[in-house]
Amino acid sequence: MSFAVDLYRRFARLIHELAKFGSVGAIAFVITMGTANLLHGGLGVGPLSSNAIATVIATTFAYFANRYWTFRHRDRSGLRREYTLFFLLNAIGLVITELFIGFTHYVLDQRSLIAFNIAQIIGTGVATLFRYWSYKRWVFLPPTMPPVDPHTGLPGDRSATAKDSTTANHSIAEFTRVH
Repeated sequence: MSFAVDLYRRFARLIHELAKFGSVGAIAFVITMGTANLLHGGLGVGPLSSNAIATVIATTFAYFANRYWTFRHRDRSGLRREYTLFFLLNAIGLVITELFIGFTHYVLDQRSLIAFNIAQIIGTGVATLFRYWSYKRWVFLPPTMPPVDPHTGLPGDRSATAKDSTTANHSIAEFTRVH
């Protein structure tokens, strides 16, 4: 019992973050599936267009939910930077899902609404793994990261980086001399 409690305490933040990310993702998934099915199944819009439009709507929701709930404990690096990166990474996620839908519809010639939904579910699952990893890596920076330079969009300013590398080089040289 103690091992499980210790393990939970050690990974509590990650567990909570994943639960929140999953909740936001589930709602975004419902938005995507509902909108795409309405457009494709109800209004006859093409499968790729339906998914793209639905994904843009769901992505807008997901950005704000993730920024202000899932990853609120992480550093903020500017709405424009985060939003741009978030949409760029979601565009990559969209391409992943579109590949599954396009393959099913155009290569396998499976054009039923059920085939569309299965392809969308599998594609979304694969894209979700990419999104979670990429959001944590590039959009919602960990609290220990240096602030982002608004001009370059990169963490830290150039003078601090140069000063830190000079200090690090001196420390390495001193360590080498002593040992």
